[in-house]
Amino acid sequence: MIQVGAGMQTESQAISAAEAMQLEDRFGAHNYHPLPVVIARGDGPFLYDTEGRQYFDFLSAYSAANQGHCHPHIIDAFVAQARTLTLTSRAMYNNRLGEAEKFICGFFGYDKTLMMNSGAEANETALKLARKWAYKVKGTAEDKAVVLCAENNFHGRTLAMVSASSDPDARNHYGPFLPGWQQIPFNNLAALEQALQADPNICAYLFEPIQGEAGILIPDEGYLAGVRALCTKYNVLMMADEIQSGAGRAGRMLACDHENVRPDVLILGKALSGGTMPVSAVLASDEVMLTIRPGEHGSTYGGNPLASAVAIASLEVLRDEDLAGNSERMGVIFRERMQELQTRLPFIAAVRGRGLMNAVVIQPMSNGKTAWDVCIALMENGLLAKPTHGDTIRFSPPLVITEEQMLNACDIIEDTLSSFITA
Repeated sequence: MIQVGAGMQTESQAISAAEAMQLEDRFGAHNYHPLPVVIARGDGPFLYDTEGRQYFDFLSAYSAANQGHCHPHIIDAFVAQARTLTLTSRAMYNNRLGEAEKFICGFFGYDKTLMMNSGAEANETALKLARKWAYKVKGTAEDKAVVLCAENNFHGRTLAMVSASSDPDARNHYGPFLPGWQQIPFNNLAALEQALQADPNICAYLFEPIQGEAGILIPDEGYLAGVRALCTKYNVLMMADEIQSGAGRAGRMLACDHENVRPDVLILGKALSGGTMPVSAVLASDEVMLTIRPGEHGSTYGGNPLASAVAIASLEVLRDEDLAGNSERMGVIFRERMQELQTRLPFIAAVRGRGLMNAVVIQPMSNGKTAWDVCIALMENGLLAKPTHGDTIRFSPPLVITEEQMLNACDIIEDTLSSFITA
């Protein structure tokens, strides 16, 4: 390793793209299928590879980088706190956590927040809260609590969360699975009420207001309000996983805001740190949150001073730069361009989205080309996006993207997709 000094690079910073990919293949687990590009730098809506080539980032680290890459306000808060104190554990108080908890609760309108790290960890926390609430408040018989979830959901990769999944890739050879889950169809209020009527042990409905990994599936208008009404009627917790759809991504601060709905339990992550580190949070009322007592749940890194400082700065950027509003405006521009393109390109099966959480569905082409081939071509033309479930390309740029940048990006997408007509 080269010694690090003024103006010097480490060996890892100087390696070629081929070497970087070979190292990951040799020493890393093969649990991802990344695009064949090696990123070395990010700035706003752009990423840069090891050769310095610029790309529009239309993945945003699965919506973790909503505020853009390396936002100065967030990085300044990160660096300042990192130089002072990063970790105490919750064995003692620190001078940043309470400040962050107050800020987050006030920002979203809840009594309490419990800060964790990853999104899956936050969903695990919500599951434990739902069960505690069932036994201590609702009066459910011990070990009988049931949590409803939606088919085609994605709530993380832990065993509890894949126990809730209907995705074979998430479940194969990971059993036995955690009991206490029941699946119902997404975007189906009749199915929700039927389940609630049939089983008084149901204590919560955990769902994504927009299903992200499933291909940006957006429920019908009135679904979120209907979920709220049914959860109230049957005394079950409405638990909204807004890890991907929240923080301005769907054109409102929360996707639930499209119908002015307030979940009983709100789960956040990803962009809560502006793409700098794992930070997640579960928000709820005192009645729900205080069912967990000291020693019954925790995390060494959850609520650490660095995460607390970063979370405040990240939310300040969302608020002060009106990134939810920009998401709404840029999303309209994007979908209008893609819908016009759909009229000319027969292999585009669907265009859907809200805000800057969008999808274009690519039908298999007569020449055998697929959505993956489209994403490779997009990469070669300077835009990064990835397919999910085979045929659906997600387009989710950082919310800081400008109109001029969006139009340029749409030009790249249009030129790339059009090239497949004659490919």
